[in-house]
Amino acid sequence: MGEAYAGAVSNLIEAGELRERLGDPRLRVVDCRYVLAEPGAGEALWLAGHIPGASFLDLDRDLSSEPGARGRHPLPEARHFEAAARRAGIGAATLVVAYDEAGEGGAARLWWLLRHFGHREVRVLNGGLRGWRAAGGELASGREEVTAGDFRAGEPAAGDTARLEELGPDREALLLDARAPERFRGEVEPIDAVAGHIPGAVNLPSAELAPEGRLPDPRELRDRLATAGAMPERELVAYCGSGVAACNVVLAAAEAGLDARLYPGSWSEWSRRGQPVETGPSEARHEVTRSTSSRSSGPAGRRSR
Repeated sequence: MGEAYAGAVSNLIEAGELRERLGDPRLRVVDCRYVLAEPGAGEALWLAGHIPGASFLDLDRDLSSEPGARGRHPLPEARHFEAAARRAGIGAATLVVAYDEAGEGGAARLWWLLRHFGHREVRVLNGGLRGWRAAGGELASGREEVTAGDFRAGEPAAGDTARLEELGPDREALLLDARAPERFRGEVEPIDAVAGHIPGAVNLPSAELAPEGRLPDPRELRDRLATAGAMPERELVAYCGSGVAACNVVLAAAEAGLDARLYPGSWSEWSRRGQPVETGPSEARHEVTRSTSSRSSGPAGRRSR
């Protein structure tokens, strides 16, 4: 089965395939559920019911470092993440399957971090735990006895992140905002102090890319990404509120055969550091359906600081 793992192309696994592989000692299932602004809620959900044998990693404690100037969920340091991954039973030869409830971003965050630190054998459960239950998958409750793994965090990958300083008005990259449309437009902001989006960004809500936490086939993903202007020749950067849901966009791009970088600080860093702000809708979605000669040269929204 190890060779089958190594030969897998997709970054996803379906519930039926996972059910057939449960019990394989080289497999480690990890529950990555979280509830925004409710610390500890994810672990409580894991204890109440999880895929049999699944360990748990906490978004705030294990998949992030302390909030601060770099945002609400900065990337964890290598040694911190290494220790967390080992506690979860991840080893050098482990195939990791990460899941959340229905595509909220915790599973994609673990997928992204493992690859960032050099571990490529990782899949995301398509449809999450909701899809697992719908497919008749069994649940276990309580804590699991997990043997520590020997995972080693390698050197962070070069070129898979973007820094705030790279995202000014002269950037060439297409900036994709994974938040809900009303947050992107600046109509509501439930968490951060400033509402709006990074000037020139295009709204591509992760919930629209993966309804009910399910990513469609690569061809449909390419079509959906293309409506936002994402093309193979264009550099892509994804962001959200704090660098979690944006990992879903990076995952979707990977499934579609496109490369996308993550802006880890996302809106929580950008807005906290007093950068320019734009409000209103994104125009790029209709621009990609028109010829370049007919594109509007007007602003996409109102800018402020």
